Amino acid sequence: MERLEHRACFGGWQDVYQHASTALDCTMRFAIYLPPQAQHGQVPVLYWLSGLTCTEQNFIQKAGAQRYAAEHGIALVCPDTSPRGDGVADAEGYDLGLGAGFYVNATQAPWAAHYRMYDYIVDELAALVEAHFPVTGARAISGHSMGGHGALVAALRNPGRYRSVSAFAPIVAPSQVPWGQKAFAAYLGDDAATWIQYDACALIKAAAEKLPILIDQGEADEFLDLQLRPWLLQEAADAVGHPLYLRLQPGFDHSYYFIASFIGEHIAHHAKALQRL
Repeated sequence: MERLEHRACFGGWQDVYQHASTALDCTMRFAIYLPPQAQHGQVPVLYWLSGLTCTEQNFIQKAGAQRYAAEHGIALVCPDTSPRGDGVADAEGYDLGLGAGFYVNATQAPWAAHYRMYDYIVDELAALVEAHFPVTGARAISGHSMGGHGALVAALRNPGRYRSVSAFAPIVAPSQVPWGQKAFAAYLGDDAATWIQYDACALIKAAAEKLPILIDQGEADEFLDLQLRPWLLQEAADAVGHPLYLRLQPGFDHSYYFIASFIGEHIAHHAKALQRL
């Protein structure tokens, strides 16, 4: 593992590392913010999954999250959104291939060789972080858009692994919207029955743990009706009594202006769960 960036920030350090990933069979980058409390002991971790076209840089540069992480004593870990490098499959367009891993384990050629982002996020990255940094085993997870989808799926499929989950404008029903259908057909194949393992609306119906979900959604989001459709998750949650707090925010779009406006509230939401003994 090699440190590429080391920057002072709100009394802590914003770093970026690269490492050889076994799950993805390529070199990966991730960002980690260690708050000032990490200089004196272990701190809990919030994993952030970014959306289409993003790298590990978008969240750490635009969200303003470090201030709140420093206040609450939480480390922030922000991975890249797909495998990278020579020999890694790609496609035309922004919604498939590089920058668009969709946090699934691909089973179809040519994607299966590298696109195993689910295993990378849930298992490999967490193990790496917990082995090399002053963090506890208390984890939370959040994300935006495609990353919101990834956060919901990781939490719903792994009871007990995360203490809290939230999302900004997540793709809640990828099996029913164009972004998800395109990615799932390519990565997982044409059998839609295999897609439900990565579909929050399907997973919530059988979730073994009713971890409360916080979602913020901008009402002026240009992707709201076609790609996001958060009311589908609300309906699925209501049907099984799963606690879901969906907040529709007037005037906000899909951008990082939206995320920056509410990230403090999300980190406070996670801090409450992470710091519970």
